[in-house]
Amino acid sequence: MKKLISYFLLLLLVLSITDLKAQNEKFKALFMYNFTKYIEWPGDKQSGDFVIGILGNSPMKKELEVIATKKKVGSQPIKVKVFNSINDIGSCHILFIPSGKSSSLDEVKARVGGKGVLIITDRPGFGRKGSGINYVLKGGHQDFEINKSTMDEQRLKVNSALYSLGTVIN
Repeated sequence: MKKLISYFLLLLLVLSITDLKAQNEKFKALFMYNFTKYIEWPGDKQSGDFVIGILGNSPMKKELEVIATKKKVGSQPIKVKVFNSINDIGSCHILFIPSGKSSSLDEVKARVGGKGVLIITDRPGFGRKGSGINYVLKGGHQDFEINKSTMDEQRLKVNSALYSLGTVIN
């Protein structure tokens, strides 16, 4: 009986952790969509589909696809694309690099540098390493760093309100 109770409690713990991770991915996807309200992309990116790319597999894909069915960025419909490798990266507005692919940041920056791509990462310290926005946990809640220099290099015009919402890195 004690074993059965122990297994049940372990199962509940695993399920609650899994649920927290799924909830956190949902928050990150919503953050990502809301960033678009404060950023202006270069003129050549203001028509057609608004493409959010993901490097490799990530649970973020599912959450972004839900948003894409309901929302637009300005008048642009949202399309979510998965790029399996750096060589596959095509034209996009946002490129999310999950923590498992974060070692590719320098190569990604070389590939999309100056092309008006907002690179978003999810690993401590990567805001300083050159991502435009980096998700961080602060005081147990989801937050973000924003690298002003990287945003300028990518020709992205950022509303000052977004800078006031995150931690600015120069």
